[in-house]
Amino acid sequence: MSLSRRKFLKLAGLSAGAWLFPLPPDEAPPIITGLGRATRTLTLFDRPSFSGNNLGHVRADAVFNLFGSVPSEDERYPRDWHPVKRGYVYSGFVQPVKWQRQVPSLDLSEKGFLGEITVPLTSARAWHTDRASEIYRLYYSTTYWIGEARTSEDDGAIWYRVNGERNPDSYWVRGEHVRRVAPEELTPISPEVNNKRIEVDLEKQTFRCFEGETLALDALCSTGTYLRNENGKRIYGTPAGDWAIDRKRPSRHMAGEDGASADFFDLPGVPWVSYFHWWGTAVHGTYWHNDFGVPHSHGCLNLPSETAKWVFRWTTPQARMEEQTLGDGTPLIVK
Repeated sequence: MSLSRRKFLKLAGLSAGAWLFPLPPDEAPPIITGLGRATRTLTLFDRPSFSGNNLGHVRADAVFNLFGSVPSEDERYPRDWHPVKRGYVYSGFVQPVKWQRQVPSLDLSEKGFLGEITVPLTSARAWHTDRASEIYRLYYSTTYWIGEARTSEDDGAIWYRVNGERNPDSYWVRGEHVRRVAPEELTPISPEVNNKRIEVDLEKQTFRCFEGETLALDALCSTGTYLRNENGKRIYGTPAGDWAIDRKRPSRHMAGEDGASADFFDLPGVPWVSYFHWWGTAVHGTYWHNDFGVPHSHGCLNLPSETAKWVFRWTTPQARMEEQTLGDGTPLIVK
């Protein structure tokens, strides 16, 4: 007797982790289209809908194969879903990642270098050995200033010291998981154009870059979450008004001020940060969700890391391979 996929799932009574089992023999093997990391614990459903049957869970930081994407069946949550082994997961909390090992070197310049994590996740440790305690987990596409290289006495592997911005002030990561960002990667985009501007729509969660009246970038972002209604208007955590990019950092450790706060956050290596408000509000890359088009932040403008890097290069003050760049820059209008 041949069982359909859905009948097989119901009969199997899948539990958490069971989605790792092989597919039923009567199904053709799916085609792997990418790799994903769960940014939080995910529920596995039997169809691309939050109304589907719960088949179990995928733990946070699990890395798994993606078999393309399919449209959502939910009108309220229009973002695509990913077919994975044994079911479907909502793509808004799946970070697309790659596994790209690097060839590390003990040869560092006097100032060190800017490094980017090129594996789904890696442990940052108190010393250059796998036996040392884990300080942080560093995630794909995050960036850090590297200040030193040493060889582990355990296995001869090269480790890099990350110059931390908060306590602890440094920690170590395997060099094979870190790519050197070349200065030419930050070559300014369209530096000859003077009339650039960014327009952000809080209701539509859109982020649009213009060169005069020409649309140069049209993307979804995640702004500050909805706070309240005021005089018939919805107020979000992102400040509305006419601002301008005035400071840039290729990497920033962002954290809440009070560790006891209910919404405390601790996010090392936030990449491609372009500040536009004295609160510290900025445009930056995001690795803790993929749910762009839905408000998620404390006030900043969340973008995919590669998009934030493009903005970092396109806006003024011009991007440089420096810890911080200052200057009056590209207008940013939040409506």
